[in-house]
Amino acid sequence: MSDIHALSGAYAVDALDDTERTQFERHLVVCPECRAEVGSFRETSALLAEAQAQTPPPSLRDKVLADVSAVRPFPPQAPATEASPAHLAPVVPLRRRILTSLVAAAAVVLLALGAFTWHPWQHDHVSVADQIRQAPDAVSVTEPVPGGGKLTLIRSASLERAVLIGSGVPEPAAGTTYQMWLQQPGQDMVSAGLMPDPGEPTVLTGDAATAVAAAVSVEPEAGSAHPTTQPIAVFPLKAPSGGDDAA
Repeated sequence: MSDIHALSGAYAVDALDDTERTQFERHLVVCPECRAEVGSFRETSALLAEAQAQTPPPSLRDKVLADVSAVRPFPPQAPATEASPAHLAPVVPLRRRILTSLVAAAAVVLLALGAFTWHPWQHDHVSVADQIRQAPDAVSVTEPVPGGGKLTLIRSASLERAVLIGSGVPEPAAGTTYQMWLQQPGQDMVSAGLMPDPGEPTVLTGDAATAVAAAVSVEPEAGSAHPTTQPIAVFPLKAPSGGDDAA
């Protein structure tokens, strides 16, 4: 995949296979633009989940149908041939581009319907980090950090997410950052994102429900593909069983 940047929309809505997800998560470590784009798509997805159905005005249906009829479809993808060099062939699968477009289009349609219940000026909007912390099955693990402070990992198996919160943790040295990791059964640690500000709750990327461990290490400012230093905190995790997700 030569244009891995185009997978951000599909990654945000969990539409990648395991191989693609692993490749893209490694790319996320070194690409701040894609991290920002994934965050934007996830925020849109969260808003879609919070939407409430309302009866649209009678004129909206005709307008939407008219707009759809004016949209030019994607041309068919032709395989690379001698007349069509490989470097000129489309590099992004058509379904990825369609999916990304649908996420954005869905947000526009719901806004037109007035279905969103969240507004920027509302202070009761629940962030992803707060959703994890408030989940009925949320379980926390706290570990001390060398040099002072502590890090607390909160995981919700039902949400398949985890959030990391620091207290009294020193800022990373210049040119470095804290990087989070998740380990799936029988696998090596995989990056779960960066935590440049330990005082801010940071949501880990990846499936935290099945992870057997999480960790934090100090890495170069752009992040690393795998841990390059001894972790400053390791969080052993137990797989959920019988509704008890104790860690």
